[in-house]
Amino acid sequence: MSQKNYIFSLLSGASLFACPMVAHAQAAAEAAPSEDIVVTGSRTTKNGNDSPTPVTVVSKDMLTDVRPTSITESLNVLPVFSGSRGQTTNPSATGGVGGGNGNAAQLNLRNVGATRTLVLMDGRRVPPSSFTNIVDADVIPQMLIERVDTVTGGVSAVYGSDAVSGVVNFITNKNFNGVKATASAGISQYGDGRQVNLGIAAGTKIGDRGHFEMSYEFRDDTGVLRRSDRSWFTRPTVVASVVGSTAAAGSAANPWTLIENTTLANFPFGGRIIGCGTACGLAGQYFATDGTLSAFANGTATGTSGIQSGGAGGYADNSLKSAQRTHQAFARFDYELSDAVKFWAIGSYNYKRNSFFADDIQLSAVTMNRANAFLLPAYQSQMTASTFTFSRTLAQAERFNGIPVTTQYMFAGGLTGKVAEWDWNVAYTRGTSKLETLLRNNVNNQKLAASLDSVLVGSTPTCYAATQSATAAAYADCKPLNVFGPTSSSAAALDYILDDTNYVAWTRQHDVTADISGSPFDTWAGPVNVALSGEWRFQDFRSQSEATPTQYAVCPPTSTGGVLNCTPFNPATGAGTILYRQTFPASPKISQSVWEVAAEATVPLLRDVPLIQSFDVNGAVRYTKYNTVGEYWTWKLGADWKVTDDLRFRGTLSRDIRAPTLNDLFAPTSVVIVNNNDLKAGSPVPAPGQLPSVNQSNPNLTAEIGNTLTAGAVYKPSFAPGFSFAVDYYRIKIKNAITTVQGFQQPIQQGCYDQGIQLYCDLIVRNSSGAVTSWLVRPVNLSVVETYGFDFEANYAGQLGGRPLMLRALAAWQPHIRYIQPGTTTLDQGGVAFGPTGLIASPSWRVTGIMSYQVTDGFKFDVMYRWRNKLKISGNPTDNFVAGQGTMPAYGQASLNLSWKVPDGRLVEQSEFFINIQNLFNVNPPIGNQTNTGTGAGGFGGFAVGDDPIGRYFTAGVRVKF
Repeated sequence: MSQKNYIFSLLSGASLFACPMVAHAQAAAEAAPSEDIVVTGSRTTKNGNDSPTPVTVVSKDMLTDVRPTSITESLNVLPVFSGSRGQTTNPSATGGVGGGNGNAAQLNLRNVGATRTLVLMDGRRVPPSSFTNIVDADVIPQMLIERVDTVTGGVSAVYGSDAVSGVVNFITNKNFNGVKATASAGISQYGDGRQVNLGIAAGTKIGDRGHFEMSYEFRDDTGVLRRSDRSWFTRPTVVASVVGSTAAAGSAANPWTLIENTTLANFPFGGRIIGCGTACGLAGQYFATDGTLSAFANGTATGTSGIQSGGAGGYADNSLKSAQRTHQAFARFDYELSDAVKFWAIGSYNYKRNSFFADDIQLSAVTMNRANAFLLPAYQSQMTASTFTFSRTLAQAERFNGIPVTTQYMFAGGLTGKVAEWDWNVAYTRGTSKLETLLRNNVNNQKLAASLDSVLVGSTPTCYAATQSATAAAYADCKPLNVFGPTSSSAAALDYILDDTNYVAWTRQHDVTADISGSPFDTWAGPVNVALSGEWRFQDFRSQSEATPTQYAVCPPTSTGGVLNCTPFNPATGAGTILYRQTFPASPKISQSVWEVAAEATVPLLRDVPLIQSFDVNGAVRYTKYNTVGEYWTWKLGADWKVTDDLRFRGTLSRDIRAPTLNDLFAPTSVVIVNNNDLKAGSPVPAPGQLPSVNQSNPNLTAEIGNTLTAGAVYKPSFAPGFSFAVDYYRIKIKNAITTVQGFQQPIQQGCYDQGIQLYCDLIVRNSSGAVTSWLVRPVNLSVVETYGFDFEANYAGQLGGRPLMLRALAAWQPHIRYIQPGTTTLDQGGVAFGPTGLIASPSWRVTGIMSYQVTDGFKFDVMYRWRNKLKISGNPTDNFVAGQGTMPAYGQASLNLSWKVPDGRLVEQSEFFINIQNLFNVNPPIGNQTNTGTGAGGFGGFAVGDDPIGRYFTAGVRVKF
């Protein structure tokens, strides 16, 4: 077989789910005719044809043709990815899901969790980017990426812990010579979401033995900073439907219903008086205009108190897509020290800045003096108590703005060589990631309390605390806050109560690896290939924070002699208001080290016998020892049966692990303020307001254990050259799964109230009167995660009218993702749009179709169509919905790429202009939301992640090579 045909065979049928473009494979073969393409599935096989583990091989050129943006966004068009996070997921920073940057590019295979997908670059671990051990894949330099290998089966025995659902390996082009550059700009049909992408790469030989290459890239994406910028976003939420019902929300007697134009009746933009004493006629009125009360304009009531459709209530307007700016620099040098030994070294620098806007400030039933300097005397006289309670959405202030900035350095170097028939490698990698998260417009509760309590000094409103000798110095700069009306607050007062706080975290990783592979002997069926490897890895983490959950407000004196706005938020002591609304814990240095040794072998058993052209078995075993969570064995067994040149079968069994992260084990306590209802029948309900969700670590965690089965077939009929069809079955079961259990979750509350499970009851903290004062959140080895499905791919590479034509259809069927947890109803997230604990959409059918046609030597077009099936809103089988609701329609969108190549010139070797249109027909995503999301109106969900919320998007650019 010629080298070109060999490479074509490799890439069109190398795996059960391969998807490189044939033209690109041929170009690679012509550029490097003496080199095999070594894919990621195994250390003992030279290419995917021999690997028993399914491997998706996708070229960078294909990704940029169908979606000319970041490679990580482009990868997510492949159906094997589901549940990945990025710029259009719900904006967050604090909390376990946010991890300091909730818009990080988190690749997720099979939607069983990004932490169970191992991210590599050239076979080496990429250092994590946040305290949740997530790798933000956008830090990968892209100009010199040649292809991306995705292993869609458990391979912990081959590549180490965390590879439970698979591996994503970014492969760089190590032999690039010349100079290439790219420039593009894009904008949405609505005039927002502007993007600029610039990149340049250069490579050259150094003498006869050396090679150097480098690249730089810049990306600027302004994002879409308000959800209201899209007309289809109608603030959909899912709430109880029966007004006044005492039946549990979501029960048959009080089913869930989807409402639009959701408003929070108690939080209008001008503020509302909640209570002002017995028989006070002002209770329930609101400030429709500055300073003047009006009867509240109610919308349509729902089965959840305070949640309405329409009316004068307030709502949020969070970012739809976060803004992003990146700088990436990469360099690689290699030198042949001898004919048998090569030295190499790489260095990379990555800077990534996201910016997103989240909720407006909410004043939730704050207690105020009726003699407040800004309240008209006519209203003061009608109040029958000395104080009143007041709520408002303070949209006049700037929204909370999270700005995470990741700066990551990676240096690696090593030696590769050959001794007789043995190949060996030794490498050291050091990665350092610095995450700085600026929380802009973070409410300072101490300043807020002082600012809300104003008195008249002469005719001038003044903070009461500034008039008292004991506190005058501390509050000399206090600015009184007028909250009575939509535009009543002064800029000076808003600036006083809002601070900018900073969080800085450092993650450092040292990684030393060594491996040797070769063929020590032959069997009757061919050479036995063996690989031995070892790895030592050390990781540490530390952080500093200007707004920690252990900082408490020093409540100022009040004009009523009471304690203003200092409700019991501290779950440890039952007293004290947290100083800042949004917090990060500061962490001392915590660390973890691990030793791993592994062996792998591929043994050919049969060759050229009836019905068996070849039959190989593959096995791997790994011993892993953590200094924190103990010792583990992982293994993999696989077989590859080639019946004929047309048909082959293969399959694997594996045992894999994922160790708990440093954050899971040792993170200090952090607090996020949330709105959630107490579902216990008859329990005291505190005044409407926000409660702390207290995030705790768990040093007693152990590793998760995953068991994976894959089996499939590849058919390349000789009577239809250029056509191939592949199908692959997989089943994953993860035991001892680390689950973050949240006390406010409905299943957890029901597990406590209905079944008395103490573990769950311990997560709900109540005061002496029985009212909930805080919710606890902690990781535990509690769950079993099960999923199974099929991957399909059909390829055709041929000609139409004498011109090259490529057709490709890729599909994934994943009907169930079950989360089995003691004492709770099993959640099945397969085919579901929303879920708890950060779970996001996982369609049970995901399909991508691609057609590429070379119309002339210079003009080519590519069409891509992506489709998902209808989704359920909830994976909880006990949830009931109003008839005709509970699902979101199927969704599909098309994209078009047109490219023109200019004939080669004297200076320019290649040049190409392109126009790309994403969401060609401007299809709006179906609306929906998670159950019980009324309090997050305008700020959470609204569409299934993976659907396109931006709309038709135009990109134009040029690529040149000198």
